[in-house]
Amino acid sequence: MWNETVIKMIGIGILETLYMTFLSSFIAYLIGLPLGVLLVTTDQDGIAPRPLLNKVVGVIVNLIRSVPFIILLITVMPITRFIVGTTIGSNAVVVPLILASAPYIARLVESSLKEVDQGVIEAAQSMGANTKQIIFKVLLPEAKPSLVIGSAIAITTILGYSAMSGFVGGGGLGDIAIRYGYYRGETQIALVTVILMVLIVQAIQELGDRWMRRTDKRLN
Repeated sequence: MWNETVIKMIGIGILETLYMTFLSSFIAYLIGLPLGVLLVTTDQDGIAPRPLLNKVVGVIVNLIRSVPFIILLITVMPITRFIVGTTIGSNAVVVPLILASAPYIARLVESSLKEVDQGVIEAAQSMGANTKQIIFKVLLPEAKPSLVIGSAIAITTILGYSAMSGFVGGGGLGDIAIRYGYYRGETQIALVTVILMVLIVQAIQELGDRWMRRTDKRLN
């Protein structure tokens, strides 16, 4: 069972999993971070209140978040085929991963930014800071430790989503676990893939914790 072909397959599975996870996380943050900032700033108590815009964006975010990933994965297949040219493989999975995780990231960012002391924001406003200055010089820097922890949570969640894509030939460790563990009953291979995913999650979380400790002014 544990021949060179299987070992090579697992190695490729690790690379595919990391590729899907980190590429999806990066692009999802390009979408989710601005959305999170928008949700905070346009809130009724935000620095640039726009209740109607806030409600519309919030509803869209909640609607996408409420769809289970496996259903979203199947539903957006036509979009995936249009963008990537196929619905199987690592590249194809990136599209639904981004769609599923961007709203989740937006809520994580919103939660982190709302933890910023209101007094710090009011002090910046009293000194004449505009909305853009408050966002980039107050909100984001002050929320950085929480944003870092949130990013670790988001990445591990996206990693879990990527494993589900194995049901539709998405590639990565999840695909190996399903093909060999579920369909062929080779539990040893499935167990190894699960252990590898757990180790990757632990590594990401540990890196996130260390980065957070370096950026948290209260710990320095």
